Amino acid sequence: MSQKEIWFETLYGGGFGQFFSIDKTLYHNKTEHQDLIIFENAALGRVMALDGVVQTTERDEFIYHEMMAHVPIFAHGKAKRVLIIGGGDGGMLREVCRHQSVEHITMVEIDAGVVEFCRQYLPNHSAGAYDDPRFNLVIEDGVNFVSQTDQKFDVIISDCTDPIGPGESLFTSDFYQGCARCLNENGIFVAQNGVCFLQQDEAVNSQRRLSHYFDDASFYQTAIPTYYGGIMTFAWASQNPMLRQHDIATLEARFSASGLRCRYYNPAIHVGAFALPQYLHDALNDR
Repeated sequence: MSQKEIWFETLYGGGFGQFFSIDKTLYHNKTEHQDLIIFENAALGRVMALDGVVQTTERDEFIYHEMMAHVPIFAHGKAKRVLIIGGGDGGMLREVCRHQSVEHITMVEIDAGVVEFCRQYLPNHSAGAYDDPRFNLVIEDGVNFVSQTDQKFDVIISDCTDPIGPGESLFTSDFYQGCARCLNENGIFVAQNGVCFLQQDEAVNSQRRLSHYFDDASFYQTAIPTYYGGIMTFAWASQNPMLRQHDIATLEARFSASGLRCRYYNPAIHVGAFALPQYLHDALNDR
């Protein structure tokens, strides 16, 4: 191997991980809340890591952002107001902005530095979405916002880091209670919930806490190459169990009417994403 700088990432408690060659470091410094690096990698394009954990890459980010944005918005069917918690790289905002039926988008990000440097060094993630007139940026802790705001939303997307450091509070009962409080009737909450084969406790804990505030708490899934170790799970919560049980014809009609063209999401993927592996069913049922 050539003498290139290597970014090692130890995953899920140690003893297992992955590495990225760093072809060029674009930015590396401490923000107010965390260590931020953005570098170039031949296979995955530009890569961002926070506190030593890779968060997003140019090559495969579309899978994550399409599945987190389009699944709840198409499931809802009439979403006008969307709240994004986190998401400072701008990818989630980009996908939500593609829905012309959405009238207002608020993004609450704790770290202004992430927004600033991702706009500069990962411009393809946001693709101009920060200039959308429907968009409002709030620099604040997500738990505080959902606990105190008098606004209501149809969809809440928690695009959070893992439950360590600044992201830890976004997996708490206080946060879930706040989200339930500021959702409209038939509102939907979704959140990044880790790679369930290796982070099974995250899913179990999330379902237990969400079940206190939502009548329907479950998960859906997708495979994203950067998040190594198996399928990525997304927490799903609403007061209406039927919102995650739409037939494919309903979703196809909504997708067609939207005019969206996606690289990963489609109605068949949407329906299939709610089929979970048996080991996760067993873990959730044993809680």
